[in-house]
Amino acid sequence: MTERSPVLDVPLGRPAPQRTSPRVLAVHTITFQQARRLVPVALAVIAGTGLDGGRRTVVALAVGVTLVSLGSATLSWWRFGYAIGNGAVVVTRGLLSRSVRTVPLDRVRGVEVEAPVLHRVFGLVRVRIDAAAGAVGNKDEELVVDGLRREDGDRLRTALLTRRGHPASGVPAGDAATSAGPPAEEPEELISRFDNRWLRYAPLVGGYLAVPLAAVGALVRIADELPDRFVPDVGRPDALTGTVVAGALVAALLVLVVGSVVGAAVVNWRFRLVRRGGSLIAVRGLVTRRHTELEIDRIRGCTVTEGLGMRLAGAGRASALVTGLGDATRRGQLLPLGPRTEAWALSARLVEDPGPLRAHPPAARRRLVVRAVLPGLAVLAAGAVLTPTVGWWALLPAGAALAVLGVPLGLGRYAALGHAAGPHSLAVRAGWLVREHTVLQRRAVLGWQVRQSLFQRQAGLATVLACVGAGSGGYAAFDVAADEVAGFARAASGSWVVTLQPPP
Repeated sequence: MTERSPVLDVPLGRPAPQRTSPRVLAVHTITFQQARRLVPVALAVIAGTGLDGGRRTVVALAVGVTLVSLGSATLSWWRFGYAIGNGAVVVTRGLLSRSVRTVPLDRVRGVEVEAPVLHRVFGLVRVRIDAAAGAVGNKDEELVVDGLRREDGDRLRTALLTRRGHPASGVPAGDAATSAGPPAEEPEELISRFDNRWLRYAPLVGGYLAVPLAAVGALVRIADELPDRFVPDVGRPDALTGTVVAGALVAALLVLVVGSVVGAAVVNWRFRLVRRGGSLIAVRGLVTRRHTELEIDRIRGCTVTEGLGMRLAGAGRASALVTGLGDATRRGQLLPLGPRTEAWALSARLVEDPGPLRAHPPAARRRLVVRAVLPGLAVLAAGAVLTPTVGWWALLPAGAALAVLGVPLGLGRYAALGHAAGPHSLAVRAGWLVREHTVLQRRAVLGWQVRQSLFQRQAGLATVLACVGAGSGGYAAFDVAADEVAGFARAASGSWVVTLQPPP
């Protein structure tokens, strides 16, 4: 089986599909890429036949699973093809159920080239093509070409991003590329580079704590399974027991801190954000190297995220809001972790700052404080009833503590609120534990939605939602004065919302 370089230029007519590298068979066989769906069937067969579990059985199962994985990977590779021609990218797949996906090049929103560890061993990459191609669900909004050689993956990415601006020229893609020659290498402008000193912010980001938290949980589970002779008697309040407990807490804290730093370093290894022509290119990753390219013309806004701990340390994260981008939370990250000033400078570079945020009315502050205090008051009332009857006196101090803590919580939520409208952009901000400040271009707004609960109507407040075709699809300004809703929407998007008013 010989490899051949994919032919990206095809004549006018039906594109001739090309196969990926046969080396991907080794990757899919080792990872059981196609055979995973057969695991439930295999378990049912094993349970039904009552295999004895001896050495021969184990060897036979290992050989059988490997052969099935190789066979399914071979069939999947043989029936998979891709091509670019006539202003579209075509991907075909399937053995019994055949699928042909055609996406116009002008619907391509971004291209990501991934190189996981096993792919790098075999010199392969995986290309993900973000395509806003209609009403498809979940991850069907992207095309995946898995198993290209590195140079072929770069060639495919260049072909997609170069030709998508000329899909309807009437000239076949291959002829256009041939006549124009290879695209000139455009100069790169370095926008941001990950500084290793920024790793000190990693323990303050919840995402980087997920893996070390799981590790701590596993260690606790292992400790629970230890024989009794290895477990100290915590019932005896001696110095040894206190030392062991303190040592365990310190060890858990070290695992969390070191694990989060290592995780952040692995994910963001040699992160670089550059501008090349009309695209932003982000490269990152140690274990899985990712090359994400976003078209600047598709960027409709930017979000700066600051967790509670990050705000105290002066850190932030910046993400671009791109139309039609799948997995926008990860792929849209332009500054995964860094100083707050760096995140704001990047946001201002992409979207014009609309100006200082406007504070929300005092009624919003009262409403948020009441909402934060109510759970504590409910527990306090339950304690007042249950203490004389069943003796649940602990509810009284717990409810009082929750009610007292609710006051700064409500004030913190109110302090996070804000909105602004400028000549070319608008901004909304909300969140206490995780604060998100989103700046949107005016042209990004596709519509507005105004919501009022019963209590909001009584307080003269409303929540106004800007509907956009990027990011999460909508960004809200909470508890705005009801009589300011129409003015804010008109200033943020134009006269077409002149009739917008809160519901009666």
